[in-house]
Amino acid sequence: MKLQHITQITVLCVYILGSEASISLGATAVGVVGAALYASFDKLRCTFYECCKPQTDWIKPNISALRHVLDKNLHGQHLVKEVVPKALKSHFMNNEPTKALVMSFHGWTGGGKNYVSKFIAESIYKLGMKSKYVHMFVSTVHFPHEDKSDIYKLHLQDWIRGNVSKCERSLFIFDEIDKMPLGMINGIKPFIDYHESIDRIDFRKSIFLFLSNTGGPNITQEMLNLWHLHKKREEVSMNDLENLIQLGAFNEQGGLHKSELIKHSLVDHYVPFLPLERTHIKLCVRDELYRRGIAPTDDIISKVAEDMSYYPANIKLFSKTGCKRVAQKVGYMLANEEYDSIFGLD
Repeated sequence: MKLQHITQITVLCVYILGSEASISLGATAVGVVGAALYASFDKLRCTFYECCKPQTDWIKPNISALRHVLDKNLHGQHLVKEVVPKALKSHFMNNEPTKALVMSFHGWTGGGKNYVSKFIAESIYKLGMKSKYVHMFVSTVHFPHEDKSDIYKLHLQDWIRGNVSKCERSLFIFDEIDKMPLGMINGIKPFIDYHESIDRIDFRKSIFLFLSNTGGPNITQEMLNLWHLHKKREEVSMNDLENLIQLGAFNEQGGLHKSELIKHSLVDHYVPFLPLERTHIKLCVRDELYRRGIAPTDDIISKVAEDMSYYPANIKLFSKTGCKRVAQKVGYMLANEEYDSIFGLD
């Protein structure tokens, strides 16, 4: 009788164990199928909606295209064309960069800093500046109050942390950094320093761009000095200007004044935007006319270029506002009755 009970118990145990094995195998199969379905859905979703997947076309750096766009559209900035594409190429070639890429753009207004930032975004992201992985901050808009610096800093840290956790290939652009509350920019130091991760988030593949007028007067004065020495503009090198910009950014009042980023050498490239000369202004006028669908004429180009303000007063070498006011000047010039025939208004 005892043996019969033992046999029954043994059979029951085998049955239960067999059932558990079947359930386990079934659950595994369901898990595999579920994962496959999710992967297929995720891939399908990325076909129609922007996502941060390396296998898709949403984020696909094209440095050759960037070089072409800069050559065609950016005038008088040979140092920018030299430094920016190389810096980006080096960053993207390295699957394990030691830190985030940080470039600081310096120079007078109208030299092309925002223009180049736009081209960079377009060379990396399919949607360019409209990509949800591109984050643009304008100090006078986003950080207008000096006394709220600490609050801004915390919000900025949360924003960067949250967005890089969603996409490690994020681009952050800080315009008018010279107008940012003093010390606030130090809040991003942990994210651009030499850390493999912070709170399990890897920031090393992200890119930070700083745009500033800081250093503009120093760059212009040095260019004027070199002009007096008969040094050709194209012969000016990074060695002539980089230290000058770094010192200016550190010492001049503004967002980078005495900053931890400069003290700890966390800015990878200081990129000078040179003051533009009359020949460059004429090229900008030509581009604006083409943009409006109008065939450029020497008459219009010369008149618009002459209507710009130049510095210094005695030789009028550099445009005070670069190409920034060219579009407005062209529009105003074309409103003259003598050009009505261009628009069929005569």
